[in-house]
Amino acid sequence: MEWADLGEITLRSLAVSLSATALAAAIAMPFGAWLAVRPFAGRRWAVATLNALIGIPPVVVGLVVYLLLSRSGPLGVLGLLFTPWAMILAQVVIITPLIASLTHQAMRDLWLTYRDLLVSLNATQSQRLRLVLWDGRRALLTAALAGFGRAIGEVGAIMIVGGNIDHATRVLTTAITLETSKGNLWFAVTLGAVLIVLSLAVSLTAHALTRTERRAQW
Repeated sequence: MEWADLGEITLRSLAVSLSATALAAAIAMPFGAWLAVRPFAGRRWAVATLNALIGIPPVVVGLVVYLLLSRSGPLGVLGLLFTPWAMILAQVVIITPLIASLTHQAMRDLWLTYRDLLVSLNATQSQRLRLVLWDGRRALLTAALAGFGRAIGEVGAIMIVGGNIDHATRVLTTAITLETSKGNLWFAVTLGAVLIVLSLAVSLTAHALTRTERRAQW
């Protein structure tokens, strides 16, 4: 691997993980908020199952996605295996339960605060969801950042569905694994440092935007 490839690998890692985080958040945040404000039979079991899915081994997720996208799988006709799209799909499956669980916890506390008022105003389910999601947007940002952190640091599932193909699906985590196995430890450490800097940069940018919004409200 040449130093010139570092920029390409870094951009690919960022694109894959940000895309996966955006898709997972679009699914997980409304679902987590819905669990918080919508009473139904079996909700406790649903929440317990959601929390249990956070600990699912990523390599198992990678295996399942691989079977789905392989030629003999139900989605094999799409030809997504060993492409960045397969990596995004695997990351979405991995981080969706995490973001949904964190969203549920935050929205549950907000719902306890607003419940009596919203019930007295006869607010619809849609109005309740919009209110708690908007008022809890900073907590949602934290949930999204947690999902991004797990996504960009994932290696097992990514290796299975992406194949670590040079100039195609190689990302920072799989490149670190490759360089370590080759004994090129200095370059592996450099890749690790870039990975840490990326995570910090995204986190600091998100929090800076939040502070800007807060100042604008003042």
